[in-house]
Amino acid sequence: MRRLILPMPGNEALAAALAQACDGEAGRVETRRFPDGESYVRLHGDPAGRPVDLVCTLARPDPGFLGLVFAADAARELGATEVTLVAPYLAYMRQDVRFQPGECISSRSFARLLSSSFDRLLTVDPHLHRYAALSAIYTMPTATLQAAPLLADWIAAHVAAPLVVGPDAESEQWAGAIATRIGAPHVVLRKTRLGDRSVRIDVPDLSRWRDRTPVLVDDIASSGRTLAEAARGLAAQGLPRAECVVVHALFADGAFEALAPLFARISSTDSVPHPSNGIALAPLLADALQRDLRD
Repeated sequence: MRRLILPMPGNEALAAALAQACDGEAGRVETRRFPDGESYVRLHGDPAGRPVDLVCTLARPDPGFLGLVFAADAARELGATEVTLVAPYLAYMRQDVRFQPGECISSRSFARLLSSSFDRLLTVDPHLHRYAALSAIYTMPTATLQAAPLLADWIAAHVAAPLVVGPDAESEQWAGAIATRIGAPHVVLRKTRLGDRSVRIDVPDLSRWRDRTPVLVDDIASSGRTLAEAARGLAAQGLPRAECVVVHALFADGAFEALAPLFARISSTDSVPHPSNGIALAPLLADALQRDLRD
């Protein structure tokens, strides 16, 4: 029986592409608020006797979280054989330790909540900093997919002579893998964090690469300060105007508007709906849904 793919509000485009890629049936989730603010949820599509995939990027998750849980419960109560959360961006991964006394380690709390509501989780490039894998905090089966090959293929198709640039030391392995896939050189910049809202980027001598277009690659673009400082540093060395390619286009608090003038183009995957989306994740997600999920 065909999978039933249900998008939470705002995720309709990705869900439709996913349904087409894996020959699933696209349904709909109706949500609204009662006068007292409580959530109303109704599934359009019959879950009985088949797997159900709820598609919901978890960028800015708080307002819709209860609706997502209610939709999962409804699918299970209506006879779904399993309920998978397809969350290309997975929230609440930053707070992975108690930095100050009394703080909630929200990554663990959020993992417990999701694990109690879904049978499986499918996500793309989660922020695994102090956790070796999602299985360290999630008790349901998970699959962590890598977008680097998609970014590499996009760069090869759209940039004639790229120089792949990682903005900091943490990106070295990632930038190297992208560069290796397309046979391009790569460099990694050095970042020094000066405070919560300030960074310094040190750029090595790149004069030998002035005939190439720098392509800054990053997993998450949120405040954009690291990318902005990197773009300015590259421009100061006389390189062509840089491209920027990211996986998760969060772009909080006007970050995109501030970054756009610094780059020739900013491109992202559709893990988070945004005007910069140009790299489709549906084929990657569909392939994983049709295989056993594993961490």
